Amino acid sequence: MQRSIAVPVGAGFLALALALTSCSGSSEPSASSEAEYVSGGTFVTRITDDPGDLNPMKAISPDTWSVLTLAYESLIYVSPDGELKPWLAQEWTETGTEVVFTLKEGLTCADGSEFTAQTVADNLNYNADPDNATFSYGSVIDETVSATAEGDQVTVTSETNSPFLAVNVGTILMVCDAGLADPESMSDTTNGTGLFDLTDVRPGDTYTFTKRDDYTWGPDDVTSETVGLPDSIEARVVTDESTAANLLLSGEMNAAAISGADRTRLDGAGLEFTGTRNPAGMMLFNEKEGRPFSDPLVREALTTALDREEVGTVVADGDPLESISLVTKNPLLCVVDPPAWSLPDTDLDRAAALLDEAGWTLGADGKRSKNGEPLTIKFVYNAPTSTHAPAAELVKQTWDQLGVTTELVANDAAAWSEQLWSTFDWDTGWIVLLPGSPLVLSTFFAGGTPEEGGLNFMFVDNEEYNTLVSEASSATPEDTCGLWQQAETELIERFDVFPLADNILPTYQSGAVFEQPNGIQPTSIRMTN
Repeated sequence: MQRSIAVPVGAGFLALALALTSCSGSSEPSASSEAEYVSGGTFVTRITDDPGDLNPMKAISPDTWSVLTLAYESLIYVSPDGELKPWLAQEWTETGTEVVFTLKEGLTCADGSEFTAQTVADNLNYNADPDNATFSYGSVIDETVSATAEGDQVTVTSETNSPFLAVNVGTILMVCDAGLADPESMSDTTNGTGLFDLTDVRPGDTYTFTKRDDYTWGPDDVTSETVGLPDSIEARVVTDESTAANLLLSGEMNAAAISGADRTRLDGAGLEFTGTRNPAGMMLFNEKEGRPFSDPLVREALTTALDREEVGTVVADGDPLESISLVTKNPLLCVVDPPAWSLPDTDLDRAAALLDEAGWTLGADGKRSKNGEPLTIKFVYNAPTSTHAPAAELVKQTWDQLGVTTELVANDAAAWSEQLWSTFDWDTGWIVLLPGSPLVLSTFFAGGTPEEGGLNFMFVDNEEYNTLVSEASSATPEDTCGLWQQAETELIERFDVFPLADNILPTYQSGAVFEQPNGIQPTSIRMTN
């Protein structure tokens, strides 16, 4: 099953931050033969909100990334099954501290300029500079990494052993020289090597991309002349899911993620979909001093109380999947199935005993308190997500039985940003991280808190996890995954995160097929009518 990028948290929605084979409703995207492809026309895909600032080095929200990946490319292409393929680079060799990329011939930018090895080196060095504070800094690259260019080769060097060096730097979106010289110029346009170039912008409505006629370097030898490619792509803002479903059924839209009740209509009409695995029931906890979940006994108690089958079925829209990893985005580094960890069986009696042990005693009014303060939990969830509210109600019903006072809060984008990154006024909820590697995951659990300029908005301080992260980050390629899996187990067993259930988030197809490793890959689009 594919893994998706990002469900939002912070700055509107922070891409926390982008299965092992494709999932589909009836067949996989490759089911149509070349004879059925129809070149030309416009491919229309849904985005749920305006992408805003288009600078790819600052992008955060999923809708922004959906637009940017139509115009920008990376050195390495990650297929839906996690396979690494040549893209801007035709080949690469690596050790733990160095990777050498050899670029393909004839690379050019949409503005007509040459895309060179020096451009790549400049991109990587820009992202490695902490003063530039790019999206990639601190997660896949930092100041210990540097790049140099000679001819058509780029040599990337890390001061410390880095088992994921090639894929980390190889999947950073590359911008062209003009964009590097003036990053603010990319806020309302694009400047990349992509097959499609942004040619028209109607904010809040449509972003139109036009196919280039000089493109020769796509994954799997895709060029501008590949049969089935559209002439243009429209990323259209459609906020209402039922409206998007209607457009799919009428053939006016070719791709849209649909997760609610409208799926029944689409399935009944025989529309196919590609699926990205989504940890819909992931629960994170505010462990900041003074909050109830700063006590691991409380975290264990309230998660042990939950009926994962009942709540998981609701939050996963009827099709829950057991979580196998906290790493959910391609290239799915160090993911194993089954995982090394397991979740506890439901046990209300044990949950009550743990709360007693933590000092939260049951009063005559049926409510728990400690030192005169009631045990109050602020449970947050995403207001537009149809399954979040009913699943949160089930959680509340269970915790009511334990004497917990639960406040359910439906968040919009502004509320997420304020609660998670500013006021820290939340306790738990349906909050999702979607990293592509355990190293990226660690920036949220082992990094600095927002007060320190970091991403650890949960204020987790897990010494054993931190030690394992340090060991895994400098381990050999042969040893690193075993250590990362131990680290992930430590997070689960300490109840720093509770992956209650996953599901498949489908993107429906109408009149076209495509690959969706994380977002829709434009070089893979093939029109069918």
